[in-house]
Amino acid sequence: MKRRKAVRFGFFLIIILTLGIGFQAYGQEKSKDIADFNIARLVVGTGVEKSEPVGTAETFPVSTEKVYCFIEATQIQKDTEISFVWSYGGKEMLKTTIPLKAGDKWRTYANKNLRGLKGEWKVEIKDSDGKVLKDVKFKME
Repeated sequence: MKRRKAVRFGFFLIIILTLGIGFQAYGQEKSKDIADFNIARLVVGTGVEKSEPVGTAETFPVSTEKVYCFIEATQIQKDTEISFVWSYGGKEMLKTTIPLKAGDKWRTYANKNLRGLKGEWKVEIKDSDGKVLKDVKFKME
């Protein structure tokens, strides 16, 4: 009787351990917690000159026609893409996808014509899987 209970317990334990290992491995495959690059700078400004942002600010006058979102990525492990997602009042207004090439550093930008829309804006940087990596907020007054 004791032997039969021990065998059942052992069999039960093997099943639980097998399922636990399987679920852990499955979760690890799905997880992407670390991006293939670092974001060294993410700013908004009124332009880009000689590969550097100009007129950076958190607030812009409503007369500003275009705002540029500039990113400097470092330690890029492999060629990939990022998206600049521009939102106004919680609504997506524009999505621009741009390549990032493998290497030590890559600087790029996207711009948006704001059409005189006053209020809070946000630009999210998303990886190729759509995960938000970082965002920057600014205001039009």
